Amino acid sequence: MRDAGDDTELPPPRRWLTSNQFCRRFLSGLLGPGATGKTALRVLQYLALAIGRPLAGQHIFRRCRVLMLSFEDDQQELQRRILAARLHHGITADEVKGWLFYATPKGVKLAVANGRTRVVGPLEQQLRRAIKHYRPDLLGLDPFVKLHALEENDNSAMDFVCDVLTTLAMEYDIAVDAPHHTRKGQMTPGDPEAGRGAGAAKDAGRLVYTLTTMNEDEAKQFGINPEDRAKYVRLDKAKVNLAPPARVAEWFKLVGVPLDNGNEEYPSGDEVQTVEPWTPPKLWAGLAAETLNAALTEIDAGMPNGQRFSSAGPARDRAAWRVVHKHCPDRSEAQCREIIKTWTKNGVLYEADYDDPVERKERKGLRLDTSKRPT
Repeated sequence: MRDAGDDTELPPPRRWLTSNQFCRRFLSGLLGPGATGKTALRVLQYLALAIGRPLAGQHIFRRCRVLMLSFEDDQQELQRRILAARLHHGITADEVKGWLFYATPKGVKLAVANGRTRVVGPLEQQLRRAIKHYRPDLLGLDPFVKLHALEENDNSAMDFVCDVLTTLAMEYDIAVDAPHHTRKGQMTPGDPEAGRGAGAAKDAGRLVYTLTTMNEDEAKQFGINPEDRAKYVRLDKAKVNLAPPARVAEWFKLVGVPLDNGNEEYPSGDEVQTVEPWTPPKLWAGLAAETLNAALTEIDAGMPNGQRFSSAGPARDRAAWRVVHKHCPDRSEAQCREIIKTWTKNGVLYEADYDDPVERKERKGLRLDTSKRPT
C-alpha cells in the first residue's frame, strides 16, 4: 500500500516504442478478420522497430530488439513474410541481424486447464528463457487464440491468460503484443468488441487497434476501383486509453512481392504479401477557388433549357455533380458527389422551388448563396 501524499516527485513518462502502438509494460493487440493483412502489417511494424526507421509511417522512439513468435505459420512461411517486407522496403539482412528474432513453436500453451483449475502452461517458461536470452524490447505473439487451451468465451479464463502476458511485460519491462482474430460477420472499424471470445482479452489490452478492408463507400469516395478495394486496409484505434484518439484512420496498401526464389520445379517462385503506408486522395487538394467558383456559377445559372440542377441521387441530366466533374476532371464521380454534398450541407448551395419549363410543374433546384463562395 502506498500513501499518495508521499508522491512528492513526478513519475517518469511512459516508455513508448512507437507512437501509440507499443509501450513497455503494456499489452497491445490488433483485431481483424482473416486475410486483411494483420500479420503483414505487424511484420512491417516489427521490422520498423528493429531497424529504427518509420516504415509504417509511425514515429519510432528508439531502435528495438524484437522477438516474434508465430503459432500459425511454420518457420519457412514466416521467413517468406519477413523477406517480402525486407525486399519491398529495401532492408538488408545486415540491418536486422541481432535485432529481429523469430520462431514458430507448436504444441505448447501459455495457459491450460488442469481439471477445473487454470494453470500456467509450459510456454510461459519458454518465453521467460527466450526473453532472458534475446533481451527483446517487444515480444510479439501471433495470434492470441493459439496461446492458450482455455475456453475463449469465459471471461475469467481470458483474464487469466492476459494476466500471464501483462506479468511478463511488467517483470521484464517490455512491450507485449498479441494480435487477435475477430468474430464472424460484418466488422465496424474501431470496434473493440469485434474480437473473438470473451471481452476480458479486449479489456486487458491497453493499446487495441482494428484492421479492416476498405468498404464500398470508401472506395467510391477515394476513386478506387471496386475490384481493387480489398488491397486497401484501414487501422483504427479501438481502445487506446493511454493517448487521445485519432480523428482519422491510418491507411495501408497490400502489395504482392516476388521473392525470386524459383527453382526447376517452381520457376516463378513465390509472391508474398506485405504492406506499405497509403494516403487517401484529399477531396479538395489542388482545387483552386477560381475553379470551384466557376462550377458554382454554372450550377447557379441552371441549364440552357431553363431547368435547374439537382443534388438528388437519382438525378441524371440535372445532376449537379456533372458540372463539378466538368471543371474538375481529375475527380471521380463519387468525389464530385461529395463536393456537392459538402456545399449543400454548409449552405453554399441550397434548394429552392422553381417552375420547371420542361416538366411544366413546380420542382426544387439548386441555387447559390453568393455570400458563401470559396475565397
